[in-house]
Amino acid sequence: MKKNVSDLLAENLKEKKIKHIFGIIGAGNAQIFDSINNLGFTEIICVHHEQAAVMAAIGYYRMTKSPTVVLLTTGAGSSNGITGVLSAWMDSIPVIIISGNENSKFTKTSNKNRIWGVQGFDAVSMVKKITKWSYRLLDSSLIHSVINKAFDISVDKRPGPIWVDIPMNIQSTFPLTENLHKEVELKPYELKKNKYLDLKEGTNKALELLDKSRKPILYLGHGIRLSNAELIINELIDKLGIPFLLSWQANDLVDSKHHLYFGKSGVYGQRSSNFIIQSCDLLICIGTRLAIPQIGYEPLDFARNAKLLVVDIDSKELKKLNKRIQFPVLSDAKKFIENTILEIKNKKIKPKKIKSWLDYCKEMNDKYKLIEKGIHSDIIDKSGKRFINSYAFMNEIQSYFKDDEIVVTDMGTALLSGHQIIKPTGKQRMITSTGLGEMGFGLPAAIGAAIATNKSIICFNCDGGMMLNLQELQTVIHYNLPIKIFIFNNDGYLMIKHTQKALFKGRHVGVDKKTGVSCPDYKKIAIAFGFEAFTIKSWSDFHKALPEIQNKKYPIICEVFMHPNQSFLPKLSAIREKDGSITSPKFEDLSPRLSTEEINKNIRKNL
Repeated sequence: MKKNVSDLLAENLKEKKIKHIFGIIGAGNAQIFDSINNLGFTEIICVHHEQAAVMAAIGYYRMTKSPTVVLLTTGAGSSNGITGVLSAWMDSIPVIIISGNENSKFTKTSNKNRIWGVQGFDAVSMVKKITKWSYRLLDSSLIHSVINKAFDISVDKRPGPIWVDIPMNIQSTFPLTENLHKEVELKPYELKKNKYLDLKEGTNKALELLDKSRKPILYLGHGIRLSNAELIINELIDKLGIPFLLSWQANDLVDSKHHLYFGKSGVYGQRSSNFIIQSCDLLICIGTRLAIPQIGYEPLDFARNAKLLVVDIDSKELKKLNKRIQFPVLSDAKKFIENTILEIKNKKIKPKKIKSWLDYCKEMNDKYKLIEKGIHSDIIDKSGKRFINSYAFMNEIQSYFKDDEIVVTDMGTALLSGHQIIKPTGKQRMITSTGLGEMGFGLPAAIGAAIATNKSIICFNCDGGMMLNLQELQTVIHYNLPIKIFIFNNDGYLMIKHTQKALFKGRHVGVDKKTGVSCPDYKKIAIAFGFEAFTIKSWSDFHKALPEIQNKKYPIICEVFMHPNQSFLPKLSAIREKDGSITSPKFEDLSPRLSTEEINKNIRKNL
């Protein structure tokens, strides 16, 4: 029996044991849907917006470590998916996008028209700069080669998304069997290696610097999990015996109770962690790209008393901070960790004896708690109404987590409160988007995580962010996914309210009901979609609802009412000067600001 390109694609996915993919059907990909459905191995999870399909695939990968496929149709079906693709690109998540397009006769380079056929456009060119490889299949005999290359390239070196465009007529073409061995020609994904330390040089330099250091810190990022090194990172930590910090994307990498763990630094970091960073004399970063939220707005001020050795698979990331990184090491994180462990064993290097440094780190942690009185206390408005603080909420809800809880956060309150406060154990997971930081990520990512694990998921969201992918509530109900959605109601866009307060004298526009943005009654929304609904307005509501919510194995929506102007603190706040320019305090000077005397006392140049 002859098999067309779509049939061969379906078989290829089966051979790769791809159990779940995500998408929305349209005229441009109906043939692919039909072939996959007829074969009966891969289940297509049908969502209600293409960006949500890609975000769900991101959540799926984060739990399985296996890239999967997203099926998009032509026209708006393809353009709608681009936000998700950009998110995957920024966070280095491998996802295979397969888009339909108009008849291949319209897709030739000789076609200078703005529009191809009825809905078509050049999606491959559009996504070229936000994918590792984008390709249009015009030779049907290359179907196996193209799909195999797509999966291989997506996880090679620095992972990332792939886009394969298959015009409608090509999908139904019957290639000759004898031609299916043909290989697609492509330029390999290359990384420049000049001016960087290689694996051996980098390992030796790291151990040399550690030998001389009195105040060293390890800074660990999500690249460690991407390189499949999460199972050996504890061995490196224990063999070095030095304090370590985690990036927000790596928040679940190591048990937060580890005695050498000292939190997460950054613009919305912990006071103690920022002081530790500013006091260290050596900072070894593995698998973290040191983005602005991590290092602040002035790169030369970050860890200003320290030498910086950074290990990254991407040479462009090593270049972006220029001379601030004295020792750039171009290497896969896992290979660097393995080689360092091996060298420690071969040279019989013992854990670093840095008691005074460890005592200082513990002192900072004890002095500046995660939950600070005043800034994280309940808020009472002018009428006497009391509101739960979202930081205190996150701190308290941890006691209700299961040992293997999976938490997905959207942006705003969910992201900031969640990642600053929640301290995962080694078995608990946290998923979010930190590169693009797009509102609307949380719900579809939770769907992907639920499909991947068949476990209950906690999804922290906000009233504003929920509106970006509200339609996916129906996907949750349709597949009866045990997702517990907590929606923080703060009357709109709270982070932007604070920006307007800091930079525009509190002039609000487009951020709340009074200024143009309103959100629905989520209890009514929950009931309309078929969710059981809960409401939390007090600690009494909280302690009554949480045990019940956590014991249920079906979809839940719980709305949490917080003060509409609650602050996100501590924070490295931007300041508008009298001349109109915007400046930032030093990395250790978080708001609410401490006295100069106290700050100087906490920066320990000598120990």
